[in-house]
Amino acid sequence: MQTLSTLDPDFETRFARLVNSRREADSNVAGQVSSILADVKRSGDKALVEFTQRFDGYSLIEDADWVVTKDRMEECYGLIEPELREALELAAKRVRAYHEAQLPDDRDYRDDAGVRLGAIWRPVDAAGLYVPGGRAAYPSSLLMNAIPARVAGVERVVVVTPTPKGNSNPLVLAAAHVAGIDEMWRVGGAQAVGALAYGTETIKPVDVITGPGNAYVAEAKRQLYGVVGIDMVAGPSEILVIADAQNDPDWTAADLLSQAEHDPTSQSILITDDEAYARQVEDSIDVLLAVLDTGKRARQAWDDYGAIIVVSDLAKDAAPLANRLAAEHVELAVPDDLAQTLLHDIRHAGSVFLGRMTPEAVGDYVAGPNHVLPTGRRARFASGLSVIDFMKRTSFIELDQASLNAIGPAAATLAHAEGLPAHAKSVEVRLK
Repeated sequence: MQTLSTLDPDFETRFARLVNSRREADSNVAGQVSSILADVKRSGDKALVEFTQRFDGYSLIEDADWVVTKDRMEECYGLIEPELREALELAAKRVRAYHEAQLPDDRDYRDDAGVRLGAIWRPVDAAGLYVPGGRAAYPSSLLMNAIPARVAGVERVVVVTPTPKGNSNPLVLAAAHVAGIDEMWRVGGAQAVGALAYGTETIKPVDVITGPGNAYVAEAKRQLYGVVGIDMVAGPSEILVIADAQNDPDWTAADLLSQAEHDPTSQSILITDDEAYARQVEDSIDVLLAVLDTGKRARQAWDDYGAIIVVSDLAKDAAPLANRLAAEHVELAVPDDLAQTLLHDIRHAGSVFLGRMTPEAVGDYVAGPNHVLPTGRRARFASGLSVIDFMKRTSFIELDQASLNAIGPAAATLAHAEGLPAHAKSVEVRLK
């Protein structure tokens, strides 16, 4: 774990190193994924059978081995504890309501020249959702991916998920029932992403692929962008907590470890203006790591990638540093007026959590906004998953003689200037 202070003479050098450090797939992963995708494209089902046996220890022999049926999803929903069912239903209700408000409006109008202009939004025909099935088996991620697709109006929503040794997570299947999934395949890894993109004898291709996964899944999505649409290339989780000394250090420690426990390459960073408080948080982290079931993984992430940054003035220093980090999650555990100022000043963040009573973990489950967010500083140019990721916009134009006469000559002039006489001619023959 690194400790930095803006008063240190080498702060800029060390902070730049922190900002630019990479925690994602290396070239070796890229090469392996490329080979897997080529095999799936060439051999279809045969490749899926071989890779599923090799990586998951599971045999796809009979047709029934390939699918998770709707009856099985409903059965798992009935078997889980009532408290879990209620939690899933509450999460689904809130996520659905938030994403329904994202639905874009079509446009249809005439401008001053009499030209009719507009755009129509339509859902893609089919969306593929990757749902992890190993260490990271999260029913919340299934809801966060499936519900926006359904809200967008996607007719065919397909889930792929690995089932190591044939075992699937009952809570994930219960979430699939809540989300209304009716097509779910027992394949995972880069090979499943390839199957969704290219299609096989058994699995029909989709138009968009979303969902979290390991480095191989992320790399497969990156390589297949253009064959299909993707939500984003997601890397290890990250959180930035901006906190003053009025916070309980135990709370801040828990918030930082809420992301560190995801993966040994996750990153947790604290920015504070009080060095003594920073030490208290560090001590609280040590205590909490000793009792967490995920303590070994979280300890590795904290030791290798964690950081505490002590600044002179949160109001002046926090936002510029946060914008350079462009973190996936940003908590503002500061007084309300400062939180509002920082919310305005922090331009690059996947999602922001305002106030001392808003832990990031609430956003992972039941708040409503999507928890699929840009990592690896991609918040500089990318947004979290939304309904728009499952839709596309088609513009339209309509002219009559008067509107063509008004704007057509300029089009012809530009076409001639670009050396495209046929473009110009197609306009000029209609002008009067």
